[in-house]
Amino acid sequence: MSEAPHVLVVAHQTAATDKLSQAVAERAQRGPATFHLVVPRQAHGIHKVVDPQDTGEEDAQRVLAEALTRLSQAAGGEVTGAIGDSEPLMAIEDAVNLGDYDEIIISTLPRRISRWLKLDLVSKTKALGLPVTHVEASETLIGAPNS
Repeated sequence: MSEAPHVLVVAHQTAATDKLSQAVAERAQRGPATFHLVVPRQAHGIHKVVDPQDTGEEDAQRVLAEALTRLSQAAGGEVTGAIGDSEPLMAIEDAVNLGDYDEIIISTLPRRISRWLKLDLVSKTKALGLPVTHVEASETLIGAPNS
């Protein structure tokens, strides 16, 4: 019997949105899977210059805690999670290199305001050779900029 596919979920500001929960629930309904959420740290623009000690870790921990409960309910089982690098592509590459993932779900803010989409994160992630599902949130529930 083969092991259930491992799904990497990557989100920050949109980690606890309805659209991401819905995407996780839909993936779980297609068949057994395990889910792992990576929340990239986010140092906030000029604030990083003013307070170089602020790595965004505290904000990412808050996002992770809030999202894990919601995504676990959507998945119908425990979703694990971790904080990732502040550069979202590096966070994804680190997770893929350290884990054994079969697919990736990336959740972003809407196109008009998403820094991740301006960085072409979805296409760059597809270059890793895994199937990628992009979820574009219509709302934001967790207050950190740029995801």
